[in-house]
Amino acid sequence: MREATTRFATENGQKYLTQLCKHFAHKIGVTQSGDQGELRFSCGTGYLKAKSDGLHIRVLSPDDTNLSDTKSVIEDHLLRFAFRENAGPLVWYPAGSATVNF
Repeated sequence: MREATTRFATENGQKYLTQLCKHFAHKIGVTQSGDQGELRFSCGTGYLKAKSDGLHIRVLSPDDTNLSDTKSVIEDHLLRFAFRENAGPLVWYPAGSATVNF
């Protein structure tokens, strides 16, 4: 399995977690409980956690191609939902990086 993590710095982490989960629930398997969410795509799984410093995201996929697809679909939707925050592309880190605590 391949894994990557990122953090979207925002004061609205819970809002975006809820928005992403509600949006994708119409198309894929989604679980949301409090400050955590799980998005089960055919290309991989995204795990979301709202914290005081932003929305933390971890993705797991069977290979690099699917990992890239999973990261892309989550990032594209998040940045569209958060357009008012004027954020740039997310910086993704490989598994085991201490940069993003999930």
